[in-house]
Amino acid sequence: MTFSDVLDAAGGLSAEEQETLLEILRRRLAERRRAQVVREVADARAEFAEGHARPASVSEIMDEASGEA
Repeated sequence: MTFSDVLDAAGGLSAEEQETLLEILRRRLAERRRAQVVREVADARAEFAEGHARPASVSEIMDEASGEA
């Protein structure tokens, strides 16, 4: 099933069904994001425990992210 197929199928739903579909999709996306954050935190903690990471200030992190470090 392609994205276009999904859009066409959603277009055939009533307005109430479309709103319910949106609520379900938003909830699933939020759950997916939460799961991703949990994985990233676990990975970061493991790296830190293994000595592969060090504490840093917000400004150090921002400088590194912008390529200034």
